[in-house]
Amino acid sequence: MSLAFFEECKRLTNLLEEYEQNNISQAAEIVADGIMNGGIIQAFGSGHSHAGALEISGRAGGLIPSKVIMDPAGGMYEQCEGVGELLTHRVMIKPHDVFFLISNSGRNPMGIEIAKWVKDHGNKLIVVTALDISKKSTSRHSSGKLLYEFADVVLDNHSGYGDAALSIEGVNSKVCGTSSFAATLLLQQTMYEAYSMMAKKDFEPPIYKSANVDGGFEYNLEIENQYSDRIFHI
Repeated sequence: MSLAFFEECKRLTNLLEEYEQNNISQAAEIVADGIMNGGIIQAFGSGHSHAGALEISGRAGGLIPSKVIMDPAGGMYEQCEGVGELLTHRVMIKPHDVFFLISNSGRNPMGIEIAKWVKDHGNKLIVVTALDISKKSTSRHSSGKLLYEFADVVLDNHSGYGDAALSIEGVNSKVCGTSSFAATLLLQQTMYEAYSMMAKKDFEPPIYKSANVDGGFEYNLEIENQYSDRIFHI
């Protein structure tokens, strides 16, 4: 058996370690500052990028003051201008909230409109994207803007054009996208650094325990009650 995807992921991990440490540190500082000042994390990804948003919201080992901005259509209309702007009318935003937008290409109107809305409110925005590919792409939004142009920090997933990375003889297209794997590494390391920063400032980060660990559900519920007006409402 070929372990081609394992090898590709090792190569990609080395790239992220070499080039993204400073960006991870900057993003972590934004997260720590937002949480310590009463904000929450809000994450959005359309289509398969939704998986990245789930990595940092509502899971064991992650922040309790966090939530995913849901795309009701599952990415069906991400290329349609105006849809992102409509979605923002249903999202609560407060001054210290920190936003993560995940999009491999960063060219579709939905994410771009959400990004503009975030920055119009003066909030911090961290974007996860394939930066080199995005810079070579044409925006599908009438503004001509790309998602990374709105970011306070860009976490570059270093994925290739079209995301899929591997070739197989006899198969007419590349296979095995890497952006979700890279996003997981970037986002989880960012969160780890943010928790460390908070701890060094004697601030206990509000972290979910697994509901499958004895006492975990009760522990989580007590802390969730402190943020219920934010995390359980769109």
